[in-house]
Amino acid sequence: MNTNLTISRYPVSDNRSLKSYSAADDYILNYIKEHEIEQNEATVYNDRFGYLSLHLMDSNPTIISNYKSQEDAIIRNAKDNNIEKSKLNFQNPLSDDISTTDLAIIKIPKSMDLFRLYLIQIHKKASKNTKVICGFMTKYFTKQMITIAGEYFEVQEQSLAWKKSRLLILSEPKTDVDTNIINTIAHENVNGEKIEIKQYYGVFSAKHIDYATQFLIQNIELNSQVESVLDVASGNGILAYEVSQLKSDLELHLLDDSYLANESAKLNLQDQEATYHYTDRLVDIESDYFDLVICNPPFHIEHENNIEMALELFHGIQRVLHEDGRFLCVANLHLNYKTHLIKIFEQVEVTAMNSKFVVYECWKA
Repeated sequence: MNTNLTISRYPVSDNRSLKSYSAADDYILNYIKEHEIEQNEATVYNDRFGYLSLHLMDSNPTIISNYKSQEDAIIRNAKDNNIEKSKLNFQNPLSDDISTTDLAIIKIPKSMDLFRLYLIQIHKKASKNTKVICGFMTKYFTKQMITIAGEYFEVQEQSLAWKKSRLLILSEPKTDVDTNIINTIAHENVNGEKIEIKQYYGVFSAKHIDYATQFLIQNIELNSQVESVLDVASGNGILAYEVSQLKSDLELHLLDDSYLANESAKLNLQDQEATYHYTDRLVDIESDYFDLVICNPPFHIEHENNIEMALELFHGIQRVLHEDGRFLCVANLHLNYKTHLIKIFEQVEVTAMNSKFVVYECWKA
């Protein structure tokens, strides 16, 4: 097991209270060491900055990555610790190329649907000897963790608390488990047609179309000059889908940091021509290109609230907008994004507001 590694957050945050790992990560590593668990070719899930994966690098772990920013962070931390990029074995959470393993490690995510998806994928490749070590901070414990784990594994052992963290150890995979990994959401589109929106477990807002997104849908207007549209933080693709219903011949682009979100959007726009960008930044998008950008920006990573991601996106959006292009953004009212937007865009107006959400319309020039 590698020791004395330096693991940083990428992108770098100005908030010094945000850390690149927690006591739960150390608890997992200590448990593996103290119990002399065979680590060869372990699979590691939800390791956001690489703390677990890089400490286990001597054992050639498979890193299950759902976020492009996660891959980028782990690659940068590997370089900082003189670990060759070629040694990093990334796989997406839907991959069938993951080998059977006797050890899977999960830093339990905030989304219980994503936790379920991870357990389903582990179960598919599990042997009778497979052990799953799940770590979490005690303050985030929910009974759902035990309930979901019990659907896929006969044995669920809970550890004692250590530095406000705990472990959940799973073993003895069950037979005849439910392997569905797609949620279906009933939705009435802008044309009044009842449709079904599909998304993989773990994608934002699984029970219904997010209320902020619904508010933006109600307040989107397209003029005849709009030809190219970019949906940033596109999630399951519902905004891009609704825009395509308003004007059929658009050039559509969708951008999201989540692999599962991109794959979900493809399920919902399979009848539309669209380009998908798996990234958390707009650095590779052509400048001065889009007539319209739409966005319901993220402001949290797991349990952390952080608007730094949204502010970076706003700067990128300003760059990729056509000279006469406009940006439509919906946000929670309390975030007060206007104070930031007016520093980036030539003109910013509030076009719609209710008790919870606000829609901003911004122009590049």
